[in-house]
Amino acid sequence: MAERDRSYRFDQVVRGDRTNYQSGPSTTQVLTVLTLLPIGGTLLALAGLTLTGTVIGLCVATPLFVIFSPVLLPAAIAVFMAVASFLSSGAFGLTGLSSLSYVFNRFRQATGTEQLDADRAKRGMQDMVGYVGQKTKEAGQTIENKAHEGGRT
Repeated sequence: MAERDRSYRFDQVVRGDRTNYQSGPSTTQVLTVLTLLPIGGTLLALAGLTLTGTVIGLCVATPLFVIFSPVLLPAAIAVFMAVASFLSSGAFGLTGLSSLSYVFNRFRQATGTEQLDADRAKRGMQDMVGYVGQKTKEAGQTIENKAHEGGRT
């Protein structure tokens, strides 16, 4: 019994004067393999069916491509040209916008207006903080006045 348990659960490895026990695959690993094996097999079968269907479809469609190639080839060229022109126009527009942005930023740096813009932004933020603080004080006073009026009546 002890011999069977040791060979089933543990493999005994003797190195010098030490004895190490190496465990076999854990229950989680065994369940993972048992779960993934059917899934992998099913996916492999589906891949085979897809390949078979593709080859059959290609065998059927090849004569049609040969017969209709005088029509399909110019149509494919026209579609390719339309897509290429659309993409190139977008690329040219993006390049133009980025170039204008670069020139504008260089112009601002050369004239020194970027510091003025930063100062203007700081002043705007300080004004906004002061405005919000004033409105908060007013709202607090309004609430306080209403609370005093409510207590009197």
